[in-house]
Amino acid sequence: MSIVKAKDGTEIFYKDWGSGAPVVFSHGWPLTGDAWDAQMLFLVQKGYRVIAHDRRGHGRSAQPAQGNDMDTYADDLAAVIEALDLKGATLVGHSTGGGEVTHYIGRHGTKRVAGAVLIGAVPPIMIKNADNPGGLPLEVFDGIRKGVREDRSQFFKDLALPFYGYNRPGAKASQGVIDNFWLQGMLGGHLGQYLCIHEFSEVDYTEDLRKIDVPTLILHGDDDQIVPIDAAGRRSAEIVRNATLKVYKGGSHGMCTTQADQVNEDLLAFLNR
Repeated sequence: MSIVKAKDGTEIFYKDWGSGAPVVFSHGWPLTGDAWDAQMLFLVQKGYRVIAHDRRGHGRSAQPAQGNDMDTYADDLAAVIEALDLKGATLVGHSTGGGEVTHYIGRHGTKRVAGAVLIGAVPPIMIKNADNPGGLPLEVFDGIRKGVREDRSQFFKDLALPFYGYNRPGAKASQGVIDNFWLQGMLGGHLGQYLCIHEFSEVDYTEDLRKIDVPTLILHGDDDQIVPIDAAGRRSAEIVRNATLKVYKGGSHGMCTTQADQVNEDLLAFLNR
């Protein structure tokens, strides 16, 4: 397997296909780099080099007790980018991965970055507070913690339905997609996934968003049941300089899978700008 060692020695798995301008993908919770297969297969055939890693505590990366926080996730991403000596990379983050991309830029700058894409991403902050009245109450995330703690396997099976919008009237669910979501989730470590819930819900990425100084594309579904667009995509688009927001009508949180063709074309247009 392709492995990069993080600063603390943790082994981070990554896959690296093709050549050309690099596109680096950061996945959502509780998934792995395989969540990007539709985008990576498409872009590698368009002449791009595509790289995706598994976040520590997720997928094929190591499952340490330490470092399950966004500072370390961002530094792990930096370790991959630096080990591969990537320059002029476009960073693409979905959900928690959007927080990872944003925090990477906040901590490491854009000297190796040509552009950023945030898809259904958690910034600026998901939890409801005085500055974010449109966010979700703490009880929602306590419920996620309870589900992961008590029956992680069943919780992931249940979560797949709103994740992909399969609980909506008339939706045609794919059992294969549901099974793949469950499989990727179960590959991860119980502790790392549990601790990651705090990182995607209660970390404030506002200052990181303000530091983004490269062209940025924000894609968000207006029927995202996991990361509501009004508290996330629309607010991020107001904060980031040079940001373009594209709203997917009826789009779910899992639109990289359910609307893969449209996401792929939007990514390609952004890369070819």
